[in-house]
Amino acid sequence: MFIKRLPTFEYHAPVSIAAALDLMARYKNNGRFIAGGTDLLLAMKKREIAPQHLISLNGIAALKGISLDKKGGVKIGALTTLAEIERSDIIKKQFLPLRDAVDVMASPQVRNLATIGGNLCSAVPSADTAPPLIALNASLTLVGPRGKRNVSVEAFFTGPKETVRKAHEILTAIMIPKPEPSSAGCYIKLMRRHAMDLAIVGVAAYLKLDAGKKVCKEARIALGAVAPTPIRVPEVEALLVNKAIDEKLVTEAARIAGMQCRPISDIRASLDYRCSMVEVLTRRAVMEAYRRITA
Repeated sequence: MFIKRLPTFEYHAPVSIAAALDLMARYKNNGRFIAGGTDLLLAMKKREIAPQHLISLNGIAALKGISLDKKGGVKIGALTTLAEIERSDIIKKQFLPLRDAVDVMASPQVRNLATIGGNLCSAVPSADTAPPLIALNASLTLVGPRGKRNVSVEAFFTGPKETVRKAHEILTAIMIPKPEPSSAGCYIKLMRRHAMDLAIVGVAAYLKLDAGKKVCKEARIALGAVAPTPIRVPEVEALLVNKAIDEKLVTEAARIAGMQCRPISDIRASLDYRCSMVEVLTRRAVMEAYRRITA
């Protein structure tokens, strides 16, 4: 049964990471961090969880914003909203697969509230930000009482709604390396509607070509909504590397991708349909990444 009224809780609004960690240490299992709240508050209304203390991260300026680092990569604060990513010229010009993803996520109202950190920490297999970040070789910064650690986005997820983040840790930033010359990526999402829907299948592709823009020197392919966690397909990547990109090669790579996924059948799509669509979307994503390099 869906319960609309939120359970009773105490709200805390720290203004620093240290203060937020202190509050979590005090309340332990009775506390939860909250960012945009678009997933957490819904879970509370459904009585899936009932934390007695919500520790808001929204007042912590260090967790917000998009900036270039000294090496030309980008740092995205975990509290940056999807709408801010959508509007960012940095993301639009250099990290287009992530822009592809946020463009097809939720509604404008939700994108104004939902944060990239919250989307990652929810660890839903169909979450759209994970595949493009994996394809872009992104990493995450986690801060806890024992200090800071970095983990790749690929290694972050351990199962549906499960990650390596400990309850007392805060995801503070997403780091994406500087794009290499002659490289580009793409994210394509299949959904039942044109907007406001979860992914049936999501495919992100990244290619780096040689100086002549003919031969693939590096490839990363990431799939979403077809396994308990977002996955890469190394067999496809190995097939593409050191070969000239053409329709025949990409068609074979896409066929292998369709064989490597591990989806389930549910109300949105059957296992067989998802595997077929992985093949279709992988071919489209790889060819679009190639087009973006050579255009």
